[in-house]
Amino acid sequence: MRTMFGMLSAGLTIAIMTAPDAAQNLFAPPIPPEPIPATAEEMLETAHILRRPPGVPVVITVSPRGDDAGDGSATRPFATLSRAQVEVRLHNRSSDVTVRLADGTYRLSAPLQFSAADGGQNGHVVRWEAAPNARPVISGGTVVTGWRLADAQRGIWVASVPIGSDPRQIWVEGRMAKRATVEASRRAFAFHDWGIEIVDPAWRFLADLPDQGRMEVEGTSWFTHRHAVVDRVDGNRILMKQPGWQNNIIGYDTIAQPLAGEKARLFLVNALAFLKKGGEFYVDPAKGQLYYKPRDSEDMGRAEVVMPRLQSLVAIGGTYDVPVRDLAFVGLGFQHTSWLAPSSPDGYASQQSGAFLSGRLADYPDHPIRDCSWGCRAFETTRNRWHQQPAAIQVAAATRIRFERDDFTHLGQIALGIGNNADANDRGIGMGATAITVERNRFFDLAGGAIMVGGITPDAHHPVVPEAGVRDILIRNNVVKRVSQDYHEQAGILVTYATGAVITHNDVSDAPYDGIDVGWGWGTNDPGGSPAYRVASRGYYDFPGNRVYDTPTILRDTVITANRVHNVKSWFPDGGAIYHLSADPGALIAENYIYDVPGGIALYLDEGSRYVMVRNNVVSNVGVWLHLNSQGDMLPRRTAMDNTARNNWYDSGKQNGEWTDYLNNRTVDNVLVKNGEWPAAARAVIDRAGVEPEK
Repeated sequence: MRTMFGMLSAGLTIAIMTAPDAAQNLFAPPIPPEPIPATAEEMLETAHILRRPPGVPVVITVSPRGDDAGDGSATRPFATLSRAQVEVRLHNRSSDVTVRLADGTYRLSAPLQFSAADGGQNGHVVRWEAAPNARPVISGGTVVTGWRLADAQRGIWVASVPIGSDPRQIWVEGRMAKRATVEASRRAFAFHDWGIEIVDPAWRFLADLPDQGRMEVEGTSWFTHRHAVVDRVDGNRILMKQPGWQNNIIGYDTIAQPLAGEKARLFLVNALAFLKKGGEFYVDPAKGQLYYKPRDSEDMGRAEVVMPRLQSLVAIGGTYDVPVRDLAFVGLGFQHTSWLAPSSPDGYASQQSGAFLSGRLADYPDHPIRDCSWGCRAFETTRNRWHQQPAAIQVAAATRIRFERDDFTHLGQIALGIGNNADANDRGIGMGATAITVERNRFFDLAGGAIMVGGITPDAHHPVVPEAGVRDILIRNNVVKRVSQDYHEQAGILVTYATGAVITHNDVSDAPYDGIDVGWGWGTNDPGGSPAYRVASRGYYDFPGNRVYDTPTILRDTVITANRVHNVKSWFPDGGAIYHLSADPGALIAENYIYDVPGGIALYLDEGSRYVMVRNNVVSNVGVWLHLNSQGDMLPRRTAMDNTARNNWYDSGKQNGEWTDYLNNRTVDNVLVKNGEWPAAARAVIDRAGVEPEK
C-alpha cells in the first residue's frame, strides 16, 4: 500500500510509503514515480491545501503524531516530511517558508530529494528547522524488537528482521555495532591474484563455514583500509570475488603488499562463527535473522536497536543552470544509513580518504602482485576515474545552502558530501556547490568521515563551465568526534578541489586517520604536471584523459585557522593531523592547536603542495611537527615548492622534508618550547582554537 504526492515540476516525485518495501530501501527495487500534477491549482484541488496570502511568511508544522490530511498548522500538523515538501512548493515563490519539525523521529522509507523547486524562489528562503526545545531526528532506520537468547553459552541474542536485510552497521543504545570480525596474522596466509592461500592449518576451518560468499577480508596498512568479498573457500584456497580482489592488489599499499610490512593488519569479517566480541553482530539475510552479542552494559530486554534501511537520507541537487537555492536545515538530527556497495563483488578498493577503484581495469597486469604493488602504468590510467563514497546527506548543483546546529550521527558512511562526483550523488549531478555554510553542527559516531567537499574527476579540478565549480565553502564551529570507524582511511574533514574554502574554529578528535585534509591529485593536474608522474614506471601522461594542463585547478585560497585537532591518526602512520596536497595559491594554515598525536605527523605538506603559508600554529606531543614531501629522496623532482613555515611553536617532534632554498621551501623563526613554557602568543592561540563560545 502506498500513497504518492505529485510535485509541481518535473524531476521530483515524493513517495510517502507505509510498507517496508519502499523505494531505495535496503531490500526492495525502486517504485516508479506517478504522474505529476500539471498546475498548482490541480495540486491545491487534489491535496486540499489551505491557501495563504502571498508575501506573508509561511510556517508549516510537522509532527510524528500529525496527519497528512491536516493543513500543516500548529493544531493540525502534517505527519511526514514529504507531505510538508509538497506544501513548501506552493508558497516558496512568494514567501519565506519555514518547515517546523516537532520533537520525535521521522523514519523515512525513501531518501528526501530536493530539486531547484524545493529551495527559495525569487529571493525567498526555505528553512527546515526544529521546533523550540525540540530535537527531531530524520532516520533511515527501523527499530528491531523481539530479542531472544539464541546461544546462552556464547551470549548471543537473535531477532527477526525482514528477509533480505543486510546492513553493514547497526546501532545499539546509540553506539555503532560492527559486523562480526576476527583478526588474523598475515603470516597465516599467502596472497595470489585469484585470492588467498591458507598456510596455517588452524584456519582450515573456514572451508567448513556456511555462507562463505558473504565473508569479507579487510586490510589496513600505511594509509588504506581495503575491503574485498570472498567467493568461496575450497580447501586451503580462499577464492575472492572479482573485480574487487584484483583492484585491491594493485596500486599502493595493497592487501597483498602493504607498505607497513609486518605492522599491517588483516581481518576476516561477517560470519556467525566470528561473533565473539560484545558490540558486534551478524545478519542472515536469507532467513531474516539478526544476531547480536551485547556489550556488558546492555540489557537486550530494554536496549534500543536500530537497523538502517536506507543508503542515504537527503539528496540536494538542481542543475548548473538552475541550482537549488536558499535552503537551510537547522537543529535537525540525521541518523541511520548504511552504504552497501562494499558488499558487492567490487568490494571497496580504497585509495585515499573516501576515493575507491571500481569496475574492471583495461590492460590489467599479468602479474599484479609482482609488478603493480608499487604502482604501475595500468594503475595510473585509473586516477581520474576513481569514485567517491556517497555521503548520507548530499549537496551538488546548489547555492546558499546552510546546515546549522544539526546532529550528523549514527551514519554508515561519510556524513555530509558537498560538491562531490556525480557518482556520489543520488540526484545524478556532481560538483557545482557554492556558498555552502556548515556551522555549529555535531558529527559523531560515524562509519566514515564527517565532511567531504569537492570531487576528484577532471570536471572537479578543471570544470567545463564555471557553474560546475565548487567555491566559498564555510566550515565553522563544528565538533567532529569518533568518525571513520568502518572506513578508517577517511579524514575527519576533506576538501579536494574548491576555491575559497574556509575551515575555522572546529574541534576534530578521535579519528583513525587525518583530522583535516585539503587538496587532491598529488600535483598531477597543476600547470605543467608533476615530474614524479612522468617517469617510465608510471607514464601517467601517456594515457588519454591524463592531460598536462597549462591552467591551474580551482584549488586556491584555502584557509585553515583556529582549529583544535587532537587524538587523531590512531591507526595509520601516513598523513597528518592537518594535511595538504597540490598547488593552492593563497593557502593559509594558521593558529591551529594540534596536540596528542603521539608518533604521528602534525602538519604535512605532501606531493605538489605549493604556495602554502604555515604560521603561528601550536603543536604538542607529536612524533613529527612539520613534514614536507617533495620526493627529493628519489630524485630532485621539485613536486612541492614555494611553501613557508613561519613563527610556529612546538614542544616535540622532528622537522622532516625538503625545506631548502633550491625548492623555495622556507622555515623561519619556528620555536621549540620546553617544559610547557608556552609564550603568551602561543597561549593565546591555544585559548582561541576550537569551537567559539556562543555570543
